[in-house]
Order: sequence, then C-alpha cells, then structure tokens
Amino acid sequence: MSEVRGEPGHDAPTLLTPRVLIPFIICTLIWGSTWIVIRGQLGEVPVTWSVAYRFFVASSAMFAFALWKRKPLGLTRGGHALAMLIGLTQFVGNFNFVYRAEQYVTSGLVAVLFALLMVPNTVLSRIFLGSGLSRRFLLGAGIAICGVALMIVREYRAMALAGGDAGGDAVLLGIGLTLAGVFAASIANVTQGSRLARAQDMAVMLAWAMLYGALGDAAYAWITAGPPVIATNAAYLGGIVYLGIFASAVAFPLYFGIIREVGPGQAAWSSMLVPIIAMLISTVMEGYHWTPNAIIGGVLAFIGLAIALKARPARPVVSGNMTPVAVEPPKA
Repeated sequence: MSEVRGEPGHDAPTLLTPRVLIPFIICTLIWGSTWIVIRGQLGEVPVTWSVAYRFFVASSAMFAFALWKRKPLGLTRGGHALAMLIGLTQFVGNFNFVYRAEQYVTSGLVAVLFALLMVPNTVLSRIFLGSGLSRRFLLGAGIAICGVALMIVREYRAMALAGGDAGGDAVLLGIGLTLAGVFAASIANVTQGSRLARAQDMAVMLAWAMLYGALGDAAYAWITAGPPVIATNAAYLGGIVYLGIFASAVAFPLYFGIIREVGPGQAAWSSMLVPIIAMLISTVMEGYHWTPNAIIGGVLAFIGLAIALKARPARPVVSGNMTPVAVEPPKA
C-alpha cells in the first residue's frame, strides 16, 4: 500500500515543520520581490525579449540541475506535449501579460490581482478534474473580488486624475492584461494536475516547459519587436539572472516540494503573503499611497481569500509518481 503524506496525523508535517517552513519562507520572499524586479526590466529592451531571456536562463539552470541529479532528460511524446502546453500558457502567455500590465499599473496592484489565481484554479479544476466547489469558497471568492474592486477603483481614480481619460484607460488595460495572465497561469496549473503530469519528474518537466516557453517567447518577440535587443547595464542583467535562476529555477521546485510535504491547501498560503510583500515593497519603492478605499479593499481581499483557502479540501500526497495538483502562487 502506498504511503500517504499530507493527511492529518500525528507525524504529518505542517508549514511550521522546519523542512517545510524554510523553503516556504524562501520562495515566498523571492516571489514577493519579483514584481518590483520585473518593473526594472521595462525600458529599452522589448518586454517579450526580456521574458525570453528570463526563461532561457531558467531552462538552462533546470537542465543543469537535472544533469547534476543524474536524471534522464527524455520525456515521452505525451510528456513533451504536456511540457509544451505548460510552457506556452505559463511561461509565454502568463508572463508576457504580466510584464505588459506593469507598464500601466503598479507592481503591487498586479500582485494583489494575481492573488485571485485560486478562483479560476478552483473553477477549472471543478470542470476538468472533478474537484469540489463549496459554498464557503464561493463566499470567500466574492468577498475577495469586492475587496480587489475597491483597490482597482482607487488605482483608476489616481491615474484618471493624473492623466485624464487616458490615465483611467491605462489602468483598465493593465487590469485586463493581469487577469489574462491569471487565466493563462490557471490553465497551466490545472494541466499539472492531470494524470500524465503526475507521472513526470518535476525537474525534467520544468526544464522542458521552460525551454518551450523561452522558444515561444523568442518567436513572439522576433515577430512583434524585431531581432534580439538586450541592455548591458548591471541592473538589467542582474534582474534577468535573479528572475531566471532564483524566481524560476529555484522557487518553483521549492514550492512544488512544499506541496508534496503538506498538500496544496497549506502551500497556497504563499498566495496570500506574496501580495502583502509586493505591496509593501511598492509602497517604499514606487510611492504607492494607501487611501481608505485601498486599505479596506486590501483587508477585504485577504479576508475573502483566507475564507476561500480554508474551504479548499486538502488533497493527499502519495509517495511515488503520484503528485497533487500543483497550484502556483502569484506569478513572478
């Protein structure tokens, strides 16, 4: 009989277990900081090329890790198809939408909107994987959406005052791009819950998915922005390295390891903490001003998300080649 981990029990690990807590803190802090680093990538280099560079670096790091661990790098035809789907949705669609969104709204607001990732994740899991959808979840999601709406109103008014109708339109465009990124990420997350995905080695699957994503990003960049362009200043290159290695090749495996220890329910608490870190950084570095609407909206958003999170049933994590649905936190 397979050993089941992640179920409540006397020896079951929790987020406070050191081997879980330490990687949880590391990946949450990394992802909380990525939003402001992404903003530093916007400038002379087309956004699409910046995304491509990030995932070429990330893919190289993941392949190097897999080789170091002496893992076979091959995938079946179905595995390659799955890696390509994840790469195109997660590492092409999601990240291009997010990078472009930060040209119109603050990184903190983008992070808060991305905290709603659990909403499409749960709905799509219900449709395609047969997961439950409780009233408690619907209540929490509704409260969270109301809270985010208040924060959007604050951002819209501030931009409208600064730039008239054009400023308000920019906010709406930024919000729309962010929500498109959320939906793309959700498709990738739910795809990772399939039986085929569970049979793949994590590091090898991520390496190929990131490579397919980088190739897709490069093709899209060449079509829309022309031949490769890169900045040679230390800030830009350092940002590419940080986002490619730490925020991608390091953080994703850490997070999926947490899921295998305690299940996606407890691991998803990072999706609550990442936006808080991002908003605090945005307050210090981007001058984000917390109006009463923004404060109330933020509180409502996180109360609602906490309610929705508690409503999600924990999935057992089974040793061997069976892994739970991988629910990724706010995209970074």
